[in-house]
Amino acid sequence: MKERLSVTVEDELISKLDEIMQKEEFRNKSHLVEVALKKYVLEDGE
Repeated sequence: MKERLSVTVEDELISKLDEIMQKEEFRNKSHLVEVALKKYVLEDGE
């Protein structure tokens, strides 16, 4: 099950997310952020 999460980030970060989305295959920003959080929390955060 997924839960909705609302965040506020700086415009510069949104621009970087848009650049990444153009280069890689993400369905949308939510998908990109979910993948990034999983990587940080599950892989790098241990």
